[in-house]
Amino acid sequence: MKALRFAATGSLEELRLENAAEPEVGPGEALVVVKAAGLHPSDVKNVLGRFPDTSLPRIPGRDGAGVVLRGPKAWVGREVWFSGSELGFRRDGSHAQRIVLPVAALSAKPELLSFEQAARCGVPLTTARDALERTGVRRGTRLLVIGAAGAVGRVALQLGRARGAQVLAAARRPEQLTALAGAGFDTVSLVEGAPPLADQAQRRFGDGADVVFDTTGFCLPAAIAALSIGGRVAVIAAPDGGLVEVPVLDLYRRAGSIVGVNSLLHDSAACARMLDRFSAAIDGGQLVLDPQPATCTLGDGVAAYASLAHGEANELVLRMA
Repeated sequence: MKALRFAATGSLEELRLENAAEPEVGPGEALVVVKAAGLHPSDVKNVLGRFPDTSLPRIPGRDGAGVVLRGPKAWVGREVWFSGSELGFRRDGSHAQRIVLPVAALSAKPELLSFEQAARCGVPLTTARDALERTGVRRGTRLLVIGAAGAVGRVALQLGRARGAQVLAAARRPEQLTALAGAGFDTVSLVEGAPPLADQAQRRFGDGADVVFDTTGFCLPAAIAALSIGGRVAVIAAPDGGLVEVPVLDLYRRAGSIVGVNSLLHDSAACARMLDRFSAAIDGGQLVLDPQPATCTLGDGVAAYASLAHGEANELVLRMA
């Protein structure tokens, strides 16, 4: 089978398209023919060595969708989607034509989603779900999403709207703001020269946002300034050095709090249970996700990694055929 693999970290030059042996299936496992696999920034960071627990050599890829080829009779032939903290890190991931998964990691793919749509959903859905759950987003919550044009940001807007929150999307590029407005979301601008984010949030929400979800890792001071009294900031990323200045005076005067969200705390079995609930919501019409994503072939996977690393794309989907 064809697979992307890296045997060392530190540079994308370590990632190669290889001929790999088909993986062996053990007890309690299933072999899945991968039809499509999501490519996220965390996959790129994995090859660059930002995750010290990754064992080598390794096939990367946290998210995917496909058809069960071997495993329990009840699952063989079924279309599935999957995600999980160990995939691509401590066991081989989805950027290959075949993957072996624990049976507990299998979740039936929503009928309304193509393989390509489903393949990119796991990390964004579970991350955004965690952020909204842990910050108490519910009906009427005033939710501001920074980096709303990215994969996690877009899903957070959609989940927030499904929960009945008042959602506001912040993005850095004019074309991103146009696309978000076209999808029916109110927007505020992070374009250079725009008014301070706090001023824009207060004009939209009155005294600020109940929850600010910073998906970028670079906007914590601005996020805190945009909070209402008692507001919460959810963070899922940080600059390369891991440090950012926090305006503590502003934070405590607002009685605010910062909530860290780490999707790598959920293994593939836990993610499957979350995906089960999302699948029901998607097929039931309660949750509507984005249309077809940008795709490329597995053969162009190394170039796709470079595209994400250089900021030329937010996410991509690898097609296996």
